[in-house]
Amino acid sequence: MSQATRLNKYISETGFCSRREADALIAAGRVTVNGRQPQMGDKVSDADDILVDGKALKAKPKRVYLAYHKPVGVTCTTERKIKSNIVSAINYPERIFPIGRLDRPSEGLIFLTNEGDIVNKILRSGNNHEKEYEVVVDKPLNKRFVERMAQGIPILGTVTKKCKVEQTGTQSFRIILTQGLNRQIRRMCEYLGYDVTKLKRTRIMNVTLSGLKPGQWRHLSESEMATINALIADSGKTEEHSLHASSVQQQPKQEVRAESGQRPARQRQEQRREGEKAPRAKSSHDTKPGGKNRSQGKPYGQSPSKPLSKSSGKPTGKPTGKPAGKPANGAKTNQGGAGSAPKKRRVGGTLSLKK
Repeated sequence: MSQATRLNKYISETGFCSRREADALIAAGRVTVNGRQPQMGDKVSDADDILVDGKALKAKPKRVYLAYHKPVGVTCTTERKIKSNIVSAINYPERIFPIGRLDRPSEGLIFLTNEGDIVNKILRSGNNHEKEYEVVVDKPLNKRFVERMAQGIPILGTVTKKCKVEQTGTQSFRIILTQGLNRQIRRMCEYLGYDVTKLKRTRIMNVTLSGLKPGQWRHLSESEMATINALIADSGKTEEHSLHASSVQQQPKQEVRAESGQRPARQRQEQRREGEKAPRAKSSHDTKPGGKNRSQGKPYGQSPSKPLSKSSGKPTGKPTGKPAGKPANGAKTNQGGAGSAPKKRRVGGTLSLKK
């Protein structure tokens, strides 16, 4: 019994259609599994009865791995409406698709397969699988060009990874990449003021272009596939996995810094951020001139028990809090009663007292 896999992948592996097309068939209700309508993401195996439009799927074909010398002018796409598509150029009897791509003006080695899992394991830059190219440019090279190319060039919002570059002629060089950005080599050369006149990929991992003329293809041998499977054994199919694998290689350096008593940069940054977030200790002097006391919410310089007089700025003698007890004889305070203080009243330009 085969291992359970997602339904769309299972359908795709039979060569019936792509995974995206299989998702559309499932969503449209045209697929049944053991007589019932499946849900997106259901897993199936060879033991399940899977029908599309009431017809059984063909048995899964044998896995295919091809090495193809793509000529200039062939487009790395499976779209049949594009006349120069790579699938029509090879005309293989079973459904296959390219692993990665080469620009239409470029030539050289490219893999094709009917197995989806192997694609990202080879292509993800974090997995560090080598691809080698021979390049010719429009004018003489110099040492500066080789050094800049090897150290990394800013393109497409990033800086290319360090790579191996060797000048092979007045206007030619060899470069080995572990990355695959869109038109990467051409963009790198353009940044330095050069135009690529010829670009040829000669190697992918352990497989070379040797023996293949433009337009020819062959099956990868068992020994070649054994080496490839060994090289991708620890490779990830997702970007997160490949990035994690790359970060693991940097851990020893961090451990060395920790042992020497130096804190890693990330730890220092986190501690600085924590310090910024920590509240500042309050102080009785934590005030602003003319403002309010931050700790007590009162005007600057004001006593907590006696307000300031508006005219003189001196304490009035009136307590600001509640009286300790009731006034004598039940008199009310500050209401004009017997216990109230005399009030000033202006009469004819003079001040008089009114009880």
